[in-house]
Amino acid sequence: MTTPSFMDMALEAAEKAGQAGEVPIGCVIVRDGEIIAAAGNRTLTDRDPTAHAEVLALRAAAHVLGSERLTGCDLYVTLEPCTMCAAAISFARIRRLYYGASDPKGGAVEYGVRFFAAPTCHHRPEVYSSVGESQAATLLRDFFKARR
Repeated sequence: MTTPSFMDMALEAAEKAGQAGEVPIGCVIVRDGEIIAAAGNRTLTDRDPTAHAEVLALRAAAHVLGSERLTGCDLYVTLEPCTMCAAAISFARIRRLYYGASDPKGGAVEYGVRFFAAPTCHHRPEVYSSVGESQAATLLRDFFKARR
């Protein structure tokens, strides 16, 4: 049996969010090879438009580390971050961003505003796209298909 990857753990968080009726997006934050925070979307549950998986995981990781700067941390998320989440990732000084499915409509890394490429962006993480892409895309596609 193989050890689950960090993206597998983000996919688990996404599945739990989907089971709760949330858009199935999950995120984990890793430091020194250990997961220090994990979250799935909770915008409906919390009645909070900022309760995206990335923001919730960043908040939890900052609490664990006792700092708003998450230097040396890597973030794994199942969908390309939106503008709000890309900004939060930059402000937190995340070292590496790994994301699964691209998001042509709402993404802000590869699509849209391309936040990290903007001259006003003060911190740019290393970005690795398409990590666990097929599983993440299938999870999202199945979720929205069931709602149509």
